[in-house]
Amino acid sequence: MMAHRYLVTGTEGQVVGALLEKAAGRDDIEIVLIGLPELDLSDTTKIAPAIEALKPDVILSVAAYTAVDAAETDEALALAINGTALGEIGRAAARLGVPVVHLSTDYVFDGEKPAPYVETDPTGPVGAYGRTKLAGELALAAATPDHAILRTAWVYSPFGKNFVKTMLRLAETRDRVGVVADQIGNPTSALDIAEAMLVVAGNLLAAPDPTLRGLFHMTGTGEAAWADFAAEIFRVSAACGGPSAEVERIPTSAYPTPARRPTNSRLDCGKLERVHGVRLPAWTESTEVVVRRLVGGQPA
Repeated sequence: MMAHRYLVTGTEGQVVGALLEKAAGRDDIEIVLIGLPELDLSDTTKIAPAIEALKPDVILSVAAYTAVDAAETDEALALAINGTALGEIGRAAARLGVPVVHLSTDYVFDGEKPAPYVETDPTGPVGAYGRTKLAGELALAAATPDHAILRTAWVYSPFGKNFVKTMLRLAETRDRVGVVADQIGNPTSALDIAEAMLVVAGNLLAAPDPTLRGLFHMTGTGEAAWADFAAEIFRVSAACGGPSAEVERIPTSAYPTPARRPTNSRLDCGKLERVHGVRLPAWTESTEVVVRRLVGGQPA
């Protein structure tokens, strides 16, 4: 069987690392990474030529400007990378006749809804990062109908920088850690994101069905406050002989940041399950997998 070439934007980071791991050993997939200097998402003149030269069968759009707080004072650069670049990627994909699977975010919503967000809910980002990611969704959708936009949230993994690693590091020197308890969302493992992206990409390659395209929510199953997430991290770590601390539940007001975070980041992922047959595991299960890897317990 001829392997399909999956072009991944970005050469490092949580999801890139997870994609490499999940695709390893599969003879039906050839993962090709492209990043700086060949692919500079801030330079629109370089994007299409770099992508088209590699002749992919599908594009996994993962690279992004993800510094949420820094984006408040650097919105122009964030918009170029998260917004304008997606239009260029989409147009390149359209010329090649290949689909795009793009990773987006819960930050496109304002967080005021009292229930989980569905794909048809109005967007209303409250910060620069969310605005630029929403611009990217719109630019990609305008450039090519052959896409699947996957909104996710609260990403963690054994790779890169993330909340799980931060909590474990803090617990090495502290007995008590203050963690925000009034923001609710869906912790999501990059390992699960990668596996789901590969399934969705495969579905797009297998059939031209327009119902497989469009906008989808994709997060870990179940919800938690950041404080709940931290408590579960410490519980698993302690069980593995790793660092642990008591969680002090604090309000958002006690932990001010330049960028406002959505109070409610919960996403309803029912559409992804109905259309693509993809349901991510419970966040507690995936948290245990990642924590055990990080503290030297059972491998995932």
